[in-house]
Amino acid sequence: MRAVTLGPRGDGTLETNVKPIELRELWRRYKNDGDSRVRERLVVAYSPLVKYVAGRTAAGLPPHVEEADLISYGLVGLISAIERFDLSRDIKFETYAIMRIKGAIIDELRSLDWVPRSVRARAREVERANAKLEHTLQRAPTDAEIAAEMGISIEELNESLLAISHSSIVALDELWSVSDSSGDQVSLMDTIEDPGAPDPARALDLGDLKDRIADSIAMLPEREKLVIALYYYENLTLREIGEVLGVTESRVSQMHTKAVLRLRSRMQEESFDD
Repeated sequence: MRAVTLGPRGDGTLETNVKPIELRELWRRYKNDGDSRVRERLVVAYSPLVKYVAGRTAAGLPPHVEEADLISYGLVGLISAIERFDLSRDIKFETYAIMRIKGAIIDELRSLDWVPRSVRARAREVERANAKLEHTLQRAPTDAEIAAEMGISIEELNESLLAISHSSIVALDELWSVSDSSGDQVSLMDTIEDPGAPDPARALDLGDLKDRIADSIAMLPEREKLVIALYYYENLTLREIGEVLGVTESRVSQMHTKAVLRLRSRMQEESFDD
């Protein structure tokens, strides 16, 4: 059997050079018989997905985190995805698997607790300061205003944002997740929903959530909005975004972190208002 070839298409899905009929037959045999040997063949076929996710995750982590370790964590998520995937659902397996692989990697990294508590505490301080200033000013606060609210210099704020960015394993993917009927967490950005889904209440909730996300992104400062668009929708790396904006990769990382913290605080504030 040929392996999966990773090639993001315009619609965000991943192409595969495995013949669909081969995969369908493997899925049918595994779901009917639970044959572990068939499961192993599915793992081999989809294993490049793990390397794809591990590579993207490693790009935002400190250098001492080995990509090989992330791959081993991700394989656990891939096996879980194969075991739990429901063929009757109108969701591509690659989409579902990527979510499970990300979750397995994140869970393992969290269990290692490599991020200093001081960094996590500073992230919460930035979120609180941003939320307070946005409520008072009715606009996105500047770096100087955030630094003044926190009682630190702009240089200290930038250093904190850079440290926080190194601890950010996921951002938008983690912030906005919804639970399906099985209790699994399905990422809003990675899941392709069936437009003819029979649950109108769920569709309404998702539509409202998408509108809130879009409104929150629209309220970001222009450069932060551009960073979000280039990173999450155009799939550019931080280095590539820096070349587009004419700034350093570290500066892009800081802008990305600020944007995520602004969005997180705004979404949490709206949740409290509801």
